[in-house]
Amino acid sequence: MPITQEELGRRIKVAREACRLTQEEVATRVELPRPSIAQMELGNRNVTSLELDRLARLFGRDLRELLAEPFEERDAFAALFRAQQDALRSPDILDRLRECTRLGREMTSLERILGVDRGASSSASYAVENPGASWEAVRQGEAIALEERQRLGLGHGPLRNLADVLESEGIRTAIVELPPDVSGLTLNDPSYGALVVANDSEHAHRIRFSLAHEYAHVLLDRTQLGIVSRPSERNEMLEVRANAFAAAFLMPAQGVLQFLHGFGKGQPSRMRAEIFNEDDAVAVEGRTAPGTQDIQPYDLALLAAHFGVSPQAMLYRLLNIQAITKPTFAGLNEQVKASVVNDFMKALHLEEEPDLDVREEFRRRYLGLALEAYRRGEITKGKLEELAALVQLSGNEVALLIEQVSGGDEPVDVILPKAER
Repeated sequence: MPITQEELGRRIKVAREACRLTQEEVATRVELPRPSIAQMELGNRNVTSLELDRLARLFGRDLRELLAEPFEERDAFAALFRAQQDALRSPDILDRLRECTRLGREMTSLERILGVDRGASSSASYAVENPGASWEAVRQGEAIALEERQRLGLGHGPLRNLADVLESEGIRTAIVELPPDVSGLTLNDPSYGALVVANDSEHAHRIRFSLAHEYAHVLLDRTQLGIVSRPSERNEMLEVRANAFAAAFLMPAQGVLQFLHGFGKGQPSRMRAEIFNEDDAVAVEGRTAPGTQDIQPYDLALLAAHFGVSPQAMLYRLLNIQAITKPTFAGLNEQVKASVVNDFMKALHLEEEPDLDVREEFRRRYLGLALEAYRRGEITKGKLEELAALVQLSGNEVALLIEQVSGGDEPVDVILPKAER
């Protein structure tokens, strides 16, 4: 049943106030007089489809949400905006985040059209109390990371495609430009589920860590609609827990030690065993040769490349799992700062970013779904062009893709244009 003009006006007001926007600010952004916005909200003025589309985009909503029954007044983008106004004060940043939320909604819509609906989010949710101390936060993060790896059947090896892991759990991933002091954010939106975003300006290693960090927020902080992760707040308990999760999830202790053992490293310098034969025990002691267990800069380079993390992240992980001592950590840390480890990575041809092109993963899947929906006749050419424009495809590029898709009855390998950074 269509909603009334008065109800639509009320929803517009709710959405505007949720984003802490004044009528004047809204009027400026949608290029209408302020009295027109006021009359819309009072239900005294008809709202055209074009105006409603502009308003929905400004509020980080989908046009269909404003017309749907029932209307979901809780909104992740609005919650994020309220909680982090200082971090998200730039209109350009807000526009990019609105675009992210729209991409998440469009992705969900395409999946439903194509019959691959995974629900709002199929990921697990862990009911744990908020930590009261840093050590408790670390223990929680590491324990949940181990449990989640076991649940997903990931073993103890490196994660070659982290975005695939998150996507398989119904979590959207996006890489956009964020303020320098924001490493990532999480949106738990009732309408399309979880979306995690990492800062595009970071190195791919950092992006991977941020995605794992935000994954922790999805698993452990589901009740919060919007969370912004900022390095300046790394001492906050939820951030400590998410960082501990990310480290353990990307660099499982057993996997790191197994890798070291493969190079004859990681064993204690002195070993002792009591050999029992049902009557008595014989004490057996052994010592490794001096210096043979010392972790070298090239070991650190190999470990970092193997697990797809930065040398600094791996160094701290080695310290935390007690694979190295504090003096060894200090020495290796100096080597990292002096670029010695990076030099080894270059010499060993390990300096490339991780195998996963995280910046392109969401875009490829999104465009693939859009093209398939167009091929099946589920969306129009105009809708395809609109969806493609959201990921910066030009009209000529879209025309080329349409020609490829429509070129014959047999399936074709569609080559997606690479996004310019």
